[in-house]
Amino acid sequence: MARYKDAVCKQCRREGEKLFLKGERCMSPKCGLERRPYPPGLHGKQSQFRRRKKSDYALQLRAKQKAKRVYGVLERQFRRYFQEAERRRGLTGSNLLIMLESRLDSVIYRLGFAASRPQARQVVRHGHVEVNGRKVDIPSYLVQPGDVVAVRPNSRPKPLFREMALDLEHRSVPDWLSRDDQSMSGHILALPTREDIDVTLDEQLIVEYYSR
Repeated sequence: MARYKDAVCKQCRREGEKLFLKGERCMSPKCGLERRPYPPGLHGKQSQFRRRKKSDYALQLRAKQKAKRVYGVLERQFRRYFQEAERRRGLTGSNLLIMLESRLDSVIYRLGFAASRPQARQVVRHGHVEVNGRKVDIPSYLVQPGDVVAVRPNSRPKPLFREMALDLEHRSVPDWLSRDDQSMSGHILALPTREDIDVTLDEQLIVEYYSR
């Protein structure tokens, strides 16, 4: 499957805000947006001085691109999520964000077992995660209420997870999840609601983009 392989700091610079794609580095002076607070590209620096009003299409496109970058999803898969969100009951935009937030890699990030969503994706792909006692290495796996997500016992002694375990007490979890620090596991209490999702996204603009 195709993946974005360029410098992820360019994505933050393009959106003009931190998307926290590199964990602790995003909070340090090494953050790409802190060092170069303008869009990437040959004319990126000059564009910060332009005051041109953005069209409705430009706003919709930026909202869609931002959501894709936050959750690490490419266009084809993102469109499939949108189509499924349309079929479900309720508001399409909220359904879309709930599905994205329910991805296994996003849940691992929310539980504090990874410093960023890209790292959480790698943790899942490398087979370090189990759901209900069975290994799952698919980052897009959608969790359900009642599922138990955990770092596999054989993986816990690894340096990455030993370091994460020491920092868990400083990492809070959202209300729809509960976490057992000792076993490095989490319980899905319920699916998240729109109010539980703290990512600054305008889902209505995404709906408008795909409804053109």
